[in-house]
Amino acid sequence: MDIEGTTTPIEFVHKTLFPYARARVRAFLEQHANDPDVRADLRLLAAEHAAEPPQPGLPLASGVDYAYWLMDRDRKSTALKSLQGKIWEEGYRAGELRGRGEVYPDVATALARWREQGRDIAIFSSGSVQAQRNLFANTTAGDLSQFIRAYFDTTTGSKTAAQSYARIAAALERSPSEMLFLSDVSAELDAARSSGMHTALCVRGPQTVTQTGTHPIIRTFDEVALRRATAP
Repeated sequence: MDIEGTTTPIEFVHKTLFPYARARVRAFLEQHANDPDVRADLRLLAAEHAAEPPQPGLPLASGVDYAYWLMDRDRKSTALKSLQGKIWEEGYRAGELRGRGEVYPDVATALARWREQGRDIAIFSSGSVQAQRNLFANTTAGDLSQFIRAYFDTTTGSKTAAQSYARIAAALERSPSEMLFLSDVSAELDAARSSGMHTALCVRGPQTVTQTGTHPIIRTFDEVALRRATAP
């Protein structure tokens, strides 16, 4: 499963998690300047910065100003996502984010049901594995991490590349044809389907979506038991 827009409201990510990290990134980098993991993130940020084509507004430095620049553009930067995950980790430990991770009402019961059925559940998100673990361990519905076997982030590969889904299947020791990927982003589903996985487009909220036949549409996880995704 994807997270944002699939298990978790987009508003929570954009209005709670992102602002929390943004407000603390400068102080966090100053306080943890000698932390080897943080220094590794900064080196990766520098490498990403060096690979950016010349463009208006691009900061000259690759530290906090570049992090802000990436946040402003909602870029799926592996280094930025790692830093954000570390900042949120501090927030969870301090109790500022504990128990605040929003999930849709059907998520907790669906995860419990699928685990009881013996199904493996995994997450693939652009957020870091650390951030994913913390979110599901601290949801408004309780600790849901007990139901999740594995987490994958962009260190596995792009969410729009078929190879990423093939790697996930291999890591879970499954054939892609045995797996179903749920996401609210068609391009991600296209990539998963190209790897051999079944797919379903998760549409949350009242918006109207025309069924094209490309990916089955579900509006809650309760529908997963009622629909069988079409074969790739």
